[in-house]
Amino acid sequence: MGSAFSSIPFAVACLVTKPAPHPFEITVTVAPADIDQQNHVNNTVYLRWVQEVATAHWDATAPATMRDAIGWVVLRHEIDYKTPACLGDEIVLRTWVGEATRITFERFTEVRKLSPRGQTLLAAARTIWVPINPETGKPTRVPPEVRSRFSV
Repeated sequence: MGSAFSSIPFAVACLVTKPAPHPFEITVTVAPADIDQQNHVNNTVYLRWVQEVATAHWDATAPATMRDAIGWVVLRHEIDYKTPACLGDEIVLRTWVGEATRITFERFTEVRKLSPRGQTLLAAARTIWVPINPETGKPTRVPPEVRSRFSV
């Protein structure tokens, strides 16, 4: 069965960088609400997954004091779609942090389909996050302890 994606040139390689030694992963199953009129996962679902795995990574890894002191907002999302996901597919969301500057935090995410033959890359994302003060909602600097804990 052909895919509408196969005839479109994508530069997926530009977003995929070498993962951290231990990327953070969660697994999700494609649900009926994720499917669009083309009978595959809607692009907004990929965006939701990118945000969900980033939040899960932060919640699972950052100490409570960091989670209480720092909020995050997205400055930029880039997603390259390689091949579609369909109803019932088991999906691995893999994320890791790239470079953290004083005011931005680069995060990479891969969306991969699990199958008996292994994993297939469905999409790759690069997101730029900005830390905010949760009380004021204003941007703040990435604390050195956060940079050293998460970035490569």
